[in-house]
Formats: sequence, structure tokens, C-alpha cells
Amino acid sequence: MSSLQLNRRTVLRGGVHTAIALPLLDAMVPAASAAPLAADATAPNRMACIFFPNGAIMDQWKPEGEGRDFKFNSSMQSLEEHRNDLLLLGGLTQHHARANGDGGGDHARNASAFLTGAQPRKTSGADIEVGVSIDQAIAKRIGDQTRLPSLEIGIERRRNAGSCDSGYSCAYSTNVSWKAPNTPTAKEINPRLAFERLFGNPEAAASAERRNKFRKSILDFVSDDAKRLNGQLGGTDRQKLDEYFTSVREIEQRIDRANHLRPTEIPEMNLPDGVPAELTEHLRLMYDIMILAFQTDSTRIITFMVGDAGCNRTYREVEVKSGHHELSHHRDDKEKKEQIARIDKYLVDQFSGFLTRMKQVKEGQGNLLDNSMILYGSAISDGNRHAHDDLPIILAGKGAGTLDTGRVINFEKETPLNNLFLSMSERMGAPLKELGDSKGSLKLG
Repeated sequence: MSSLQLNRRTVLRGGVHTAIALPLLDAMVPAASAAPLAADATAPNRMACIFFPNGAIMDQWKPEGEGRDFKFNSSMQSLEEHRNDLLLLGGLTQHHARANGDGGGDHARNASAFLTGAQPRKTSGADIEVGVSIDQAIAKRIGDQTRLPSLEIGIERRRNAGSCDSGYSCAYSTNVSWKAPNTPTAKEINPRLAFERLFGNPEAAASAERRNKFRKSILDFVSDDAKRLNGQLGGTDRQKLDEYFTSVREIEQRIDRANHLRPTEIPEMNLPDGVPAELTEHLRLMYDIMILAFQTDSTRIITFMVGDAGCNRTYREVEVKSGHHELSHHRDDKEKKEQIARIDKYLVDQFSGFLTRMKQVKEGQGNLLDNSMILYGSAISDGNRHAHDDLPIILAGKGAGTLDTGRVINFEKETPLNNLFLSMSERMGAPLKELGDSKGSLKLG
């Protein structure tokens, strides 16, 4: 065995303008850590939150048993091979997805409250407001360690304006990631554009560098001018200027990251020119882009919507010709419930395939999934009742050795889902004191 020790950030240089980043190698692992580990301490922890719409048929979703002695139910059978990599969490509630006096609109609240833990303001106008989502709260703290602070992707592109659900803005239904209470983080549904968001377009690299230099010089000028002006303004205008100045600083930071983070070789990947017509192919491509993003350490935080809230897609892949949302109001109709269960299983099967491919990427003595936390779930459980308690929540991966997986944990009734997010923020090195109605982090180690 070689005694060579490499830094995690080592690159191969092929010339003055070429540098190729390396994945985690055994030579990057200190020799002292020869004992087998579930995950490697030199690898970063990653986090992804995958949202699915319309709830689930819970009596075919929930596993039988508790602790390590459990049996998967029909909707999650394909996860059997990943049994030891999962935490199946019961009893979690997203209280602010409930009406709480605001009437209908459970699907819009489902998506908007899912990661924010906040009650969305009921409006179909421009005055949207909900909260900062957990992914963006963490990205704000550690996003400067990677080329992209976060990546937001999805399958459907629907409008962000107008009313989509009982007087709620479409922005609430089409986004789970929120950078600010009134600013959703736009997701990308085109695999090629998502790929270029990560790695850029090599043909545009030179012009991008020129643009960045120009922007930097302009920003320097604006910065100096703003400082001189600030002392002459009233309180309200100073606040407005401060908000503007904050956005200027964010652009400066993005330019600095682009200039100082070492580039990575652009991976080879066959990508269609547009959005794939087949859902299975679309899902697989987006999942594979997530793997590349984590493998190359391009970002450590991803959100993925496999369907927008209230999605009424048909699933001909499993011979379901009626709309998903329409079926979710099944009123205990046996045939409709059976069709929804097929959708649930289909989506879990795609998720399971993603986990399989994550585990095929080796990192040190473990693999990519070992060094990740992948949340799969929704803020609706029973779509027929629009229930927001005892949610369908899976947490996959060992969180860089911080999670004791292979268990079913049923928490006390009405335990906030936001407690889980506090636990995840701690494991990402960006601990939060609170989110929504959180009451403290969960014990998952």
C-alpha cells in the first residue's frame, strides 16, 4: 500500500488553463484511520431533500414493526436492498401545512411549508411570503465551500404567478426551496440546463471570465458610491440601500468563488436537447445529475421536486391513466387507492435506483450514500383527508457516520418535522437554533 498522502483538494494539471479535480481517493485518507468505517471523515457530508406530491396510501406505505425488526410494506418493497442505509420515520408533522384558519389550499401549503416550516401568506398576488427553507438556511452558512451553494431541480415547469390552489399563488405550489420569505429559488427541469448550471458550458467559459471581470469592476464602483451615499439618507432608504448592497455582495462572492475554487473536469453524460418525453428517463437523468453534483463536490445541498404540489400527471408507466391529484381524492374507493399505490411504488422504485447508483460511487472505505443524507417525503400523508401529520418520511444515508440507520423510529404524535431539519443542519456543520415550530433536534445517532 502506498504511503503517499494527498490533500482532498488535489487536482491534476494538464496545462496552464487546465485543472482536473479528483474524487476522494484512499491516498487522501490518513493512514491512522485503517479501521473499517461506515463513512470517511475526510469526505464532506451532503444533503438532498426530495419532494413528492399528493401524499401516499399510508396503509401500503408504513412499514410493519419498529426498531431494527421491521418489514417493508408493498409501496417500499424495492428499498429492501437498502434496509441498512435507511431511517423510516413516523409521527412527524408539518403543522404550518394545515389551514390554521386560512381555509382550502392544502397542496400549496404542502410544498411551501415542507422545508420552511412556515405558514404561507394566503395570496394569489405578488405579496407572497412563507419562510427561508432549510436547504437555503444551510447554504447560506456553508455554500461558499463549493462552486454552487445549492442546486434546485424538478420535473414540472408551471407558472409562478396567478392562483393555483384555492387562492394561493402558484409560487407556493411550484417551489420547496425559498431563499427569503418572499423569494423562491427557481428550479431547473431541463437536464442539460441543470448540468450546465453545475459545470457550465465549456464554449462559454472564456466569455464568462470576461463578463465576471467587467462585473467585478462595476461592483467595486457601486460599492464605493453606495458607502458615500449611505450617510446622506434617511432610515428607510438606508435599509433599502443595505438590501441592495447585500445583493451586490452576494454577486461579488459568487464571482470570487468562480475565480478561486479550482475547476473540475466536465463529466461525460449523454443529455437530450430538451425535456425528455418519458418520465422514467427524465427522473433518472435528474437523479444522475444529483450524483455528479455530489461526487464532484460541485454542491452539497440539493432539492428535487419529482412533481409540483397538486400534480395531476398520469402515470402510463404503471398503467394509471387518471390524474394523480384527482385520484388522491379517492374517498376510500378501492380501485382509486390501488392506482395511487402504484404511483407511490413507481416513484419509490426510481428513488431506490438512485440510492443503488449512489452506493456504486466509492469514497475511501465507504461510498457516496454513506456520506449523504437524502430526505424523501411530503408534507401530506393521506391525500384524501389532506392530513399533515404522521408524514411519509424516509432519510437515506449515514450522514458521514453520524446516523444510526437500519431502523424504524416512530416519534411521539405531533412531533414537528422541523426537529428533523435541526438535526440535519447540525450534521451539515451549520446548526440552526430553530425552524418553524421546532422544539429541538431529534436523536438519530
